[in-house]
Amino acid sequence: MKMKLTTLALGALMAAGPVMADLVFPSLSYRTGPYAAGGIPFADGYADYFTLLNERDGGIGGEPIRLVECETGYNTEKGVECYESTKGEGALVYQPLSTGITYQLIPKATADGIPIHTMGYGRTSAANGDVFSNVFNYPANYWNGASGVVNYLLEVNGGNIEGKKVSLVYHNSAYGKEPIRTLEELSKKYGFDLKALPVDHPGQEQKSQWLQIRRDRPDYVVIWGWGVMNQVAVQEAANIRFPMENFIGVWWSGAEHDVLSAGDAANGYKAITFHNVGSDFPVFDDIKKHVIDAGKAAGAGDQVGTVLYNRGLYAAMLAAEAVKTAQEMHGVTDITPQQMRDGMEALEITEDKMAALGMPNFGPSFKVSCENHGGPGLVGVNQWDAASKTWSLISDFKPTDAEVIGALVKEDSGAYAAENNIEPRC
Repeated sequence: MKMKLTTLALGALMAAGPVMADLVFPSLSYRTGPYAAGGIPFADGYADYFTLLNERDGGIGGEPIRLVECETGYNTEKGVECYESTKGEGALVYQPLSTGITYQLIPKATADGIPIHTMGYGRTSAANGDVFSNVFNYPANYWNGASGVVNYLLEVNGGNIEGKKVSLVYHNSAYGKEPIRTLEELSKKYGFDLKALPVDHPGQEQKSQWLQIRRDRPDYVVIWGWGVMNQVAVQEAANIRFPMENFIGVWWSGAEHDVLSAGDAANGYKAITFHNVGSDFPVFDDIKKHVIDAGKAAGAGDQVGTVLYNRGLYAAMLAAEAVKTAQEMHGVTDITPQQMRDGMEALEITEDKMAALGMPNFGPSFKVSCENHGGPGLVGVNQWDAASKTWSLISDFKPTDAEVIGALVKEDSGAYAAENNIEPRC
């Protein structure tokens, strides 16, 4: 395993000699392998925001930040190795960026007293903080995503999708299987016909699935993909002339590299989202000044404003705000992982706070609690414009089906608690 350590500290402190920063954030990245196209911009955004805080603000609460980056290649075994090799650095929170890695780290990190943030991925039922003390998946999870897709279909069909045919093309992994149960329940509730079509890793071979779609003639196709699978699916949809406006992806199937290769044929494709897109936010002026122009960017600086760069930036912002919350709660600036957990559980993100950070309307307002580690599950919709090569948010962040999702979370987390002898704590 190759481990890359990147120290993000103040120039003056660096000049004075070796510095052991007090606020340590591991980055379980994947800049190599079949999913690197998605891993690189996320890792860049995550790192660049922390660099901004160091260079502009002197860290968080006067404490400099150190980012410890470890390459996983989106491989579960390597991800666990990265966790074991970095947790002793003083890690405050892990963002595994992989559902497979997340499932392996949940018991380990909980035993070690280190929180995990799986924003928009991971084990969905970890939204139940009563059972999963150290796992958070705010502001939205997979099941919110599945409901967000169905809500959008209801919206564009006047509230009635009874009898509609929906095909789900999904990555044949723990990640890809996450929405199936929710979609099955929603199909019963709203009367649409669901057909699930698995695609094996890495997703380059999809001919049979799209031949099936051509035969079935579904009204809508939903994709739950990652990496090259998304590009292939968009191209295959174009090949059979499936209407792109009826093709909608999860937030991990809605980045620039997913659609660019299909050219004009990808125009109108949609993807759900839990954060905003583009670079028209004041925070990017600061990133340009303090990070890009200063030669301190994690990458080449060419990913700024892209969907997954923004997602990494958003994840870092939420982590930084949890640090501030923990510092205020405990009256110290050099916080521990346990205090970080407390800050995450008391985190509140308001529009006023996002505006003050130079990120107005960047994501939904939400509040975390002991019982609810998942936030409100508000979901928006993006659409791709092939002419301008840009994504645009075409809906507000809207509520998802709390009744259906809540019941599934209760069932799954209850089973986990019983299997692991976990007593409710809230």
